[in-house]
Amino acid sequence: MRDERVTHAHARDIRLPGGAGTLALVTLDNGLDHTKPTTLGPAGIAELTATLRAQQTRAAAGEIVAVAVTGKPYFLAAGADLMQAGTITNRGEALEFARAGHAAYELLHTMGVPTFAFVNGVALGGGLELALNCDYRTAASDVRALALPETGLGLVPGWGGAYLVPRLVGIDKAIDVIFTRPAANKPYSATEAGSFGLVDVVLDPSDFLEESIRWAARVLSGEVVVERRPLDPAPLWDGASAATRQRLDAVVAGSRPAPGRALDLVAGSRGLDRAEAFAAEDEALADLIMSDEMRASVYAFGLVSGGKKPVGAPDRSLAQPVTRVGIVGAGLMAAQIATLFAQRLGVPVVMRDLDQERVEKGLAAVKATVDRLTSTGRIGQAAGARLLGSIHGTTDLAEFASCDLVIEAVTEILDLKKRVFAELETVIAPTAILATNTSALSVSAMAADLQHPERVVGLHFFNPVAAMPLVEVVQAEHTSLEALATGFAVAAKLRKTAVLVADRPGFVVNRLLVLLLGVIVDAVEHGTPVEVADRALRPLGLPMPPFELFDLVGPAVGLHVLTSLREDLGDRFPRSPGLEKLVADGTRVVLPAAAKGLPKPVDPAIQTVFDASVERTEAPLDEAGVLDSVLTALTVEVGHMLDEGVVATPQQIDLCMILGSGWGFHLGGLTPYLDRTGYAERVLGHRLLPDGVANVPVG
Repeated sequence: MRDERVTHAHARDIRLPGGAGTLALVTLDNGLDHTKPTTLGPAGIAELTATLRAQQTRAAAGEIVAVAVTGKPYFLAAGADLMQAGTITNRGEALEFARAGHAAYELLHTMGVPTFAFVNGVALGGGLELALNCDYRTAASDVRALALPETGLGLVPGWGGAYLVPRLVGIDKAIDVIFTRPAANKPYSATEAGSFGLVDVVLDPSDFLEESIRWAARVLSGEVVVERRPLDPAPLWDGASAATRQRLDAVVAGSRPAPGRALDLVAGSRGLDRAEAFAAEDEALADLIMSDEMRASVYAFGLVSGGKKPVGAPDRSLAQPVTRVGIVGAGLMAAQIATLFAQRLGVPVVMRDLDQERVEKGLAAVKATVDRLTSTGRIGQAAGARLLGSIHGTTDLAEFASCDLVIEAVTEILDLKKRVFAELETVIAPTAILATNTSALSVSAMAADLQHPERVVGLHFFNPVAAMPLVEVVQAEHTSLEALATGFAVAAKLRKTAVLVADRPGFVVNRLLVLLLGVIVDAVEHGTPVEVADRALRPLGLPMPPFELFDLVGPAVGLHVLTSLREDLGDRFPRSPGLEKLVADGTRVVLPAAAKGLPKPVDPAIQTVFDASVERTEAPLDEAGVLDSVLTALTVEVGHMLDEGVVATPQQIDLCMILGSGWGFHLGGLTPYLDRTGYAERVLGHRLLPDGVANVPVG
């Protein structure tokens, strides 16, 4: 763990316009550039407390008429320093940390003069709660990250958020702020926050501080009056809380404690006074800081934050410049890749397919994506027009001659991909890099017959391409350092996190996910009812149940990859006659969700397909038995992957599972969960990570 990056609280006096008096402006600044976000650890909280107490003394003496808090450029504060929270060794220390935050923020409530938060940048978690504890809030219109993400990090909004937000914006919107948005990892923009009262006024960023000071003076003079809503009635409050609990039971299913504890705080806070509610928040924070789920979340947060510096990547200076990109294929994946490259790299992109009809279909998919971006305001009309104009479709192979990078995105058939590469090598420049978007096939085999196999690298994007943050960069047998460096450089420009993987079947994500699905289906083949098997992984709190994942991937694709991995890696990847029949018949495997955001249940009608597929010779497994089979199989496979050098460390497996398959931070990816549940030691004979790295230390 790193030392605390202490956030200092600098105070200076500002003369308010119109002779309204003096405002004490407190600026939070860790003294580092924008790449090191402002966070609040024990030392920073202590300094903030001292600074605010000094202002409280001045307020009592009549020296100042108001206090405001703002931040260094781009940040108010990105929350509590999670790395420091992860070093706390006992509950007493955790409780002290929770109380210290409340004590500092309470000074903003008891200052004796009005307090303001001038939200000039990112305000997350404890950073947003700092603003919420002030009497008034301004925000710059270019701020894009206002949120309380704690329930996704194994914590609760514990420095006032659970009590203050429902009072400020109402219980229904508070549920969105505290539960719905964190689950989707979707913070609010300042404009959104202003639309429902999370901030009071949104101001132009060009002179934000000056305008905030002028606005504060108008509030102090009575020229501006900010109305506050009354407390929601008890039936509305209780009804919203009950509905949220039902939803958490369906989605979280007891897999982690933080969302339930947060709901307890929100639901119970209506009848409490401020001190009682804050004391309850302190107790919840203390419990959760000492939970394995929170420690795994801190570990996962550190992995994702550090993922911009990929392990094993060659020196960036070896990367080839990319000024024009070619995409082989014009299907759905190809169209997504083309749009992403054109938008993020800002270079011309050409998509090529065998006939004009397919080309036109691919271009139509690009246009539909761009239309969505413009209609939702994510890009302007002019930018949308430029984006469309930079993507060209063709049937002429020769148009790849001027491309620096050509990516094949055709059907997952090895011989077809080999033919594509052989054709490309006849037209592309000697320095051009060839990439494949294969999800499981051997890149080395693809390049084996080329004159220059060293120019081939794997770039495995995940669907949907724009949203999924991971790219597996595959180093084949002959991949040159230049090709590999180009792959990493491109991923960085696309704003993706790249993980170096060896050219082994399924790489990381598909190898583990398809194994998981294969074990689930195998349990059904041997008599476990489909609904029991589909519920078995609920204790993990995965993004969706296994059969819904099958439906998302596409049963045919899942079967293809399962079969391919079985051929390469053996019987650890089971054969499924039932799945083969489902795919052959095009049978639906899940039913519609009961409501938006809820899991899609498996269709019980598919039971008859599995019942007819094999002869049962063993007793069927219950939910616990299925979960045990899955975790045992995953542990075995992780052991093989590390022995094979698929990735350099267990941490890289975890990073892939978090970013490539959406596994929750509370799991820490995969290996921390296998450690803390004892599977790693029982199956492999040793832990995968040192004790205390992603769990509360056992010793």
